[in-house]
Amino acid sequence: MNHNYYFYLLRCSDGSLYAGICIDLEQRVATHQNGKGAKYTRSRLPIALVYQEHHRSKGDALRREAEVKKWTKQKKERLVRDGE
Repeated sequence: MNHNYYFYLLRCSDGSLYAGICIDLEQRVATHQNGKGAKYTRSRLPIALVYQEHHRSKGDALRREAEVKKWTKQKKERLVRDGE
């Protein structure tokens, strides 16, 4: 089965950014918002989706997530602001 994957960034209530990947972006954001997502976001509700990218494979989405997680907060904020 061929899925479309998303890499996404969430803004948490403390101003931090959370990076993740999923297939159903709307459902995943709702899961986070309902306190049933990642442990990191559960204690930092509410959250807001601030950035997303579409990827054709899980591998591509995972590579992008790993890349962005290594970035500084400033560089992540630039991605959110400028999309680059």
